[in-house]
Amino acid sequence: MEPDVLEVLFLSQDSLSDNSRRLVQTSDNRTQSVYLSDHVRVDTSNQLDTDEDCKQSYSACDTQLHANSDQHPFACKVCDGKFAKDSQLKTHMIIHMEERPFSCDVCDKRFMWSCHLKTHMRIHTGEKPFSCEVCDKKFAWASNLRTHMRTHNGEQPFSCQVCDKKFTDSSTLRNHMHIHAGEKPFSCEVCDKKFTQSGSLRTHMRIHRGERPFSCEVCDKKFTQSSTLRTHMHTHKGERSFTCNFCDKKFRQSSGLRRHVHIHTGV
Repeated sequence: MEPDVLEVLFLSQDSLSDNSRRLVQTSDNRTQSVYLSDHVRVDTSNQLDTDEDCKQSYSACDTQLHANSDQHPFACKVCDGKFAKDSQLKTHMIIHMEERPFSCDVCDKRFMWSCHLKTHMRIHTGEKPFSCEVCDKKFAWASNLRTHMRTHNGEQPFSCQVCDKKFTDSSTLRNHMHIHAGEKPFSCEVCDKKFTQSGSLRTHMRIHRGERPFSCEVCDKKFTQSSTLRTHMHTHKGERSFTCNFCDKKFRQSSGLRRHVHIHTGV
């Protein structure tokens, strides 16, 4: 293959005849016919983020070759993955051999497939090719855009089996489960305080760094958390959103309510 020909996703080399050819787009936007037997390797591991990411990495990606066959007689004995061709199974087995020949020049992270390396490079280049049509927010990966769209359409497909709370993505659900399990896997390196969620640790670190990114537009008082700012705004608006369950007295802040409840409970 000529050096300036972009790699294209095709079936693995041993499944192609020597005279199989395909038109591909070169780096200078020319079209060139190449022997498919010269193509490097195929991603049958299903580890590409999405077909959209593949299209971003490969200008001549043949999406038909990503479609699953109705019949998958070749099964992986390690992970039960099934494939339509024996050659695809052989290529898939590279995953289990942990061969990672493609290395990032910036951080030395290694990948099994060149397409994974190309999508990884977006972290270093800041490239964000996927845009939200609603708010124009941009994302490096198509999967992140899909997750973001749930904030607009209200979808919360991931449910906690303990309390039925719903989430837009699986990672937030996993973090939530730490609450029920009593786990606090995120530790502060300064004071060793532990947290159930990584976001709580990040917020806590602002205390040590002296960061107060949330400012009151009325009195310029600054806060480490947006929730604390929202509570503070009650003092300017005269709102009393916190009500005592014993006597219905109302308070501007939850701390004032807690102090008041001691009168009723003696605790």
